[in-house]
Amino acid sequence: QDAARLPAEDSVVLENLSRPRKGDDPDQFKIAIPVLDRIANFDDLDPLRSQPGVSLSMVRAGEALPDVCDLVILPGSKSTISDLVRFKENGWDAQLHKHVKRGGAVLGICGGYQMLGRSVADPNGIEGPIKSIEGLGLLDVDTVLEPEKTVRNTNAVSARFQAPISGYEIHLGQTLGEDRERPFSLIDGRPEGAVHRSGRIMGTYLHGLFSEDAFRQSFLESLGYMGVGHNYRADVEAVHLRDALGGHAEDAPLVRLDAPVLLVRPECFAAPSDEVERPVEVLACQPAVGPGGADFGEEGVGLEPAAERARDHVLAQHIER
Repeated sequence: QDAARLPAEDSVVLENLSRPRKGDDPDQFKIAIPVLDRIANFDDLDPLRSQPGVSLSMVRAGEALPDVCDLVILPGSKSTISDLVRFKENGWDAQLHKHVKRGGAVLGICGGYQMLGRSVADPNGIEGPIKSIEGLGLLDVDTVLEPEKTVRNTNAVSARFQAPISGYEIHLGQTLGEDRERPFSLIDGRPEGAVHRSGRIMGTYLHGLFSEDAFRQSFLESLGYMGVGHNYRADVEAVHLRDALGGHAEDAPLVRLDAPVLLVRPECFAAPSDEVERPVEVLACQPAVGPGGADFGEEGVGLEPAAERARDHVLAQHIER
C-alpha cells in the first residue's frame, strides 16, 4: 500500500477522508482523488469531506478511477514530474480521459493543475534529472518550473461565480497558455488558473479554496450537486470544542456552535433530571454577535453569557467524571 510511504499521521488523515459517514446516500455526489506518492496539502479536501451529500474516494496505486464519478481532483504534489510519471504508470491518464469523455469534471490544484497541461519543463533540474515531460493534455497550458517559489496568502474571486475565495499559494514555476484566457479566479483583477472551453476541466494554484461556503456550494452545484448548504467553519470550531471535551470516539457527534443546542456524547455525561444517561441539551448556544457584526469565529468574541455558563457547566461535569 502506498499509504505506507506517507508519514503515519498523513496516512491516517487520508483513510479518514475516504471513510463513509453514517447515513451516506449511495446516490450522492461522488469525488475521486488519485493518491499521489508525494501528495501535498490534502487538507484542501476537508471541506468537501464534511459537505452533506458528498463522498470522497481516495484511489490508491493499483486501483482504477471509479467508472461512476462526478468529479476527479488532482491534488497538490511535492514533486510534480515524478508524481506525473507514477500517474501514467498507474494507467490513470487513460482512465482520466475516459472520465472526461463520459462528461465528468476535473479539477487540478497546484501540482495537479500543472499535470493537466500539455507539458511540464524543469530546465534547472529542480525536481530531478527529468528536464521535460508531456502532461495529460486536458488543458492548453504549459508549465516551466523555476527556482523561485511563490508563497503567499491569497484573497481571490471566482471568475465564474463572483464568490470570494480565501486561500494560499505555495508552488514553483509559471503556467501559461490559451486556456488561461478563461481564468479560474481573479486576484486583484489579475487572472489566475485556467478553464477548458467546456467549463468542466479546471486548474488553479489556490490551496484552501473550498473553505469558503458560498464558493464551494456554487462550484459543486455547477457540476450537478443538489445538496444543501453547509457551514464549514462551524464544523471546524465544533471539532475543537469536542477535543476540549475529550471526544476521542470517531463517531462522536459534532458540537455545532451555530446550532441552538449543544449535543454532548451520552457516554460522557449524566442527564441532570434523571439517572439515565442521555445527550445533554444545552440551550442558548447561539454564536455571539459583537460590534460591526463580529461573530464567534472572530478573535476576542465569545459565546453569549448564557451559553458560556452552559458550556462551563458541561465542561465541569466532564472534569468531575
